[in-house]
Amino acid sequence: MASAIADRLATIRARIAAAARSAGRDPSSIRLVAVSKTFSIEAVREAYAAGQREFGENRVQEALQKIASSADLGISWHLLGHLQTNKVKKAAPAFSTIHSVDSVELLQKIDAAAADMGRTPELLIQVDLAGEATKFGVPPAAVPQLFDAAARCRAARLAGLMALPPVPESPEDARPWFRRLRELRDDWRAAGVPPSMLAELSIGMSGDFEVAIEEGSTMVRIGTAIFGTRT
Repeated sequence: MASAIADRLATIRARIAAAARSAGRDPSSIRLVAVSKTFSIEAVREAYAAGQREFGENRVQEALQKIASSADLGISWHLLGHLQTNKVKKAAPAFSTIHSVDSVELLQKIDAAAADMGRTPELLIQVDLAGEATKFGVPPAAVPQLFDAAARCRAARLAGLMALPPVPESPEDARPWFRRLRELRDDWRAAGVPPSMLAELSIGMSGDFEVAIEEGSTMVRIGTAIFGTRT
C-alpha cells in the first residue's frame, strides 16, 4: 500500500505538470525540491521510495545528520536557509545546491571550500525583493557584484536566483514578487550576464507554487504539502 507521503507526492507532481502545461511549459523543466526540514529520516526515505530525489533543508547541522543517515541513497541535497560563513567548510561538500548566497564574501568562501574538496555545487543568489528585516538576501542593485565574483569561481557554479517574498494571504498575492524576480533575471540576461548563471528561478512553495510556475519558476520548494503539518 502506498504511503501518505507517496500519495501526496503524486498529487503535487500532477499539479506541477498541470500548471506547467497551462503556462505552455514543459513539466520536466521544473524541479521539485521536497523540503524535509524538521521531518524524520524515515519520511525522507518514504519520499525517496516514491521517486523523489531532491531534498531541501534549512539548517546545516540537521541536514548533515540526515545526509549521513541516507548515505546509501542517491539524494541531491539543497541548502535553503541562511548559511553562516563559519559553516561553509561543512556545507560546501555536503550540498549539491545552495539557494541562499547573499554576499560576495559568502560566495568566495563556498567556492574556496568546494575547490579544496573537489566539489562543484550550484549556487543561487537570494535576492531581497521586499526589504523585510527578518529575511536575508541581496538588494537587486547589488546583485551584479555577485555575477562578477561568480565569473572568477574555480569550482562553484552560479546557476540562478532565489527569492522569499512576503508570506502571501492568497497565492495571487505572491505573483508580483515572482514576476519581479523573473523580470530582473530577464534584464540581467539582456545586459550580458551569461545565461548559465541565470538558468534557475527558485520560487514557489506549498501554498503558491502553481502561481510561481506560471511566472517562470524552475524550482519549487515544497514541504508541508508532501510531508504534512510541521510540529
